[in-house]
Amino acid sequence: MDVVEFLLNRHSSSKLAAPGPSEQQIDKLLQIALGAPDHGGLQPWHFIVMTGNGRNKFGDLLADAATANDVAPALIENARKAPLRAPVVIAVVAKYTEHDKVPWVEQVGSAACALFSMQQAALAMGFGGIWRTGYFATHDVVRQGLDLADQDEIVGFLYLGTDQCETHPHKTVEVADKVSYWR
Repeated sequence: MDVVEFLLNRHSSSKLAAPGPSEQQIDKLLQIALGAPDHGGLQPWHFIVMTGNGRNKFGDLLADAATANDVAPALIENARKAPLRAPVVIAVVAKYTEHDKVPWVEQVGSAACALFSMQQAALAMGFGGIWRTGYFATHDVVRQGLDLADQDEIVGFLYLGTDQCETHPHKTVEVADKVSYWR
């Protein structure tokens, strides 16, 4: 499949299992992420890779955030188990640097491009992945647990593993519904 067809058939995989990418493959994904558009050479990204017991530690952090929200015990347990839905979880953080020519939104966009590039590269490697956020991405307990500065932004959590979905229905969107032209 050529690159254009590959991108036209882009999909997320919500059911993931082992094996996930190896350490060498994760390193390759991170190298690909570092090639994201980067106006001003600010390198506005940080990646927190969670595998093995690191996913349990992250689950404990999510459970602490859920507890702080005073949710039902079942939801706290769901939060604790969330990182175990895939063998690899990568938190992608936009590390904002004040710059007169590169606004916050562009730096966050750069980190988002890094995440998207990793997801698509993982798909090309034969893995599945899904980009998740939810309220944990902005929760103070999670932000503090990941040692983020006030200006940092969690762009998302990239879950990676072996795709367990049989089909990937692609929602059809009419280009004309989302585009306007100035000619």
